[in-house]
Amino acid sequence: MSNPFDPQRFDEANASSKMRALVDLIEKSMPAATPQPASVESAQEARRNFDEQSAFSMGEPSDRAEERALPNANHPVPVRIFRPKKRARGALLHLHGGGWVVGRASMNDAQNQRRADELSLAVVSVDYRLAPEHPYPAAPDDCEAAALWLVENATSEFGVPPEKVLIGGESAGGHLSAVTMLRMLRRHGVQLSGANLAYGIYDLSGVPSHDAFDDRNLILNSHSIRWFTECFVPDGALLRDPDVSPLYADLVGAPPALFTVGTLDPLLDHTLFLYARWVAAGNPAELQVYPGAPHGFDLFPTREGEQATKAIDAFYDRCINAA
Repeated sequence: MSNPFDPQRFDEANASSKMRALVDLIEKSMPAATPQPASVESAQEARRNFDEQSAFSMGEPSDRAEERALPNANHPVPVRIFRPKKRARGALLHLHGGGWVVGRASMNDAQNQRRADELSLAVVSVDYRLAPEHPYPAAPDDCEAAALWLVENATSEFGVPPEKVLIGGESAGGHLSAVTMLRMLRRHGVQLSGANLAYGIYDLSGVPSHDAFDDRNLILNSHSIRWFTECFVPDGALLRDPDVSPLYADLVGAPPALFTVGTLDPLLDHTLFLYARWVAAGNPAELQVYPGAPHGFDLFPTREGEQATKAIDAFYDRCINAA
């Protein structure tokens, strides 16, 4: 087995020319995050900025998305559903990124529709409640409710057996995927067939890489991470609760997982640490590290972005075939 921690995988010099150009563009064009209080007003401003930044544009919402409000004891959970053109081989619960504060399910429509068609997956993407208006545990509760609905209705809705339900997300969506997977396992005795955890945050109390790139403008830095975290979990005493920070959870019995991260991502250590604990708990896991890649790198047309997308597709395919 190749060494997942091979230094060559972490050497920025091995980045493609397009990746280096992308990093240069990000550093020149994006405003640097500065310390600010976590508040509804600052969150609303962040959402306006997020919507206006072309670097985060993922295309228009798809008219193929089926919008539905899933039943829930407390309140309905909005989702966007993509049905494959051919018979579904599996089902994917997708959780979008955005630091638990910004973003929406529709921003991933293009990728979710493509995976529905190319991988024959029924994709359910969750519009979970956002912080700080709805702090923890609102978002995890919504994702758990959607996961339960999908497992219970995969066969009647999509012709998919419940053991072929996957979960995946990016950034905050990676965090919520890990939390939801663990809730399904511990609270409901359900092991999902695979978890795609792309550059997520898994220890909200902080890791060394948060501060490593503060002298560079790479989408995230320690100030913005702290702000997102305070919006999501105002009570600092909860930051190492296993339901908040999966790095502290009991991982025995977790499903196969794919971990993806770039070496210029301030969240790098989250992926490295959780991958190590995942494997140490006896679970299958793969680690994909992309030299010189920043947070969210797979959204851009680079060699590394294409490789990451293909690796995620292949992971989903293997999990469905193995289930």
